[in-house]
Order: sequence, then C-alpha cells, then structure tokens
Amino acid sequence: MIRGRAKNLNEDAIGVIVAVLDGWSGKLTWDLLIDVIERRLLVRYTRQALDKRARVKLAYQLAKQRVSGGASLKSKSKPSSVEVAVINQRLSRLEAENSRLKFENERLLEQFVTWSYNAYLKGLTKEYLGTPLPRVDRELTKIRQHK
Repeated sequence: MIRGRAKNLNEDAIGVIVAVLDGWSGKLTWDLLIDVIERRLLVRYTRQALDKRARVKLAYQLAKQRVSGGASLKSKSKPSSVEVAVINQRLSRLEAENSRLKFENERLLEQFVTWSYNAYLKGLTKEYLGTPLPRVDRELTKIRQHK
C-alpha cells in the first residue's frame, strides 16, 4: 500500500505521544512506539520525525530508562513492606506534585493567552515581544560622595 506523507506533528499529537510514553510499560522500541501512535492517531510517523521533537525525544529517553531500570528490579528479591511503604509514599508525593504543576501550567497558559491578546490589541508584534532583555551591568555601583 502506498502511503502519502504523514501530517505534521502538532502540539496535540505530541501531547498524546508523550502521554503514551509516560504510561509505557514493557519493552520499548521506536517501532513499537510508532505502531501504538498509528493506532491512536491514525497517522504513521517516522522515527526521525519523532526524534526531531525535543519533548518526544526526552519522553522516549526517560521511558526507555524507566522500563530498562524496571527490568533490573524484577531480577532482585521481592521488596520488603517498608520499601513498598516508602515507594507508595514517594508515589503519592509525586502524584500530588504532578497535579499541582499541571494546575500551575494551566494558569500560566491562561495568563499567556491574556497577555497575547492584550499585546495584539496594542499592536505589539511577536518580534517586538520577543526582543531580548537588556544586558545587566553586574559591576559594583559606585557611591558618590557628597561634600
């Protein structure tokens, strides 16, 4: 079957791919990931296209480390109840932190949209808004002596 070029990766698709990688368990390869993405998004991307996106690349590397590390844990003895309690405690803390960060991110995105709209109303361009900040002179301030 001849396939056309896949549609460009947008932020929504990247979000889905990163979420898939966050929940990945078991063996992870680019080919397996591409197959799952194709079933989810009905689009088949190449490894190169996925690897070019920083968020996808980082999520893939982290998932790969996580699932590789998980394999070595399985070969060790069963964790004690104290270890399980510590792991559960850490998991709860990380879940709470993750929820908080998601909430904070949503608020920041809302603030950004507001600022973008207000800048648009004032006729400010993206280029103007992206102008780098002035360089800060970090030398000691000279104090004038008054006579």
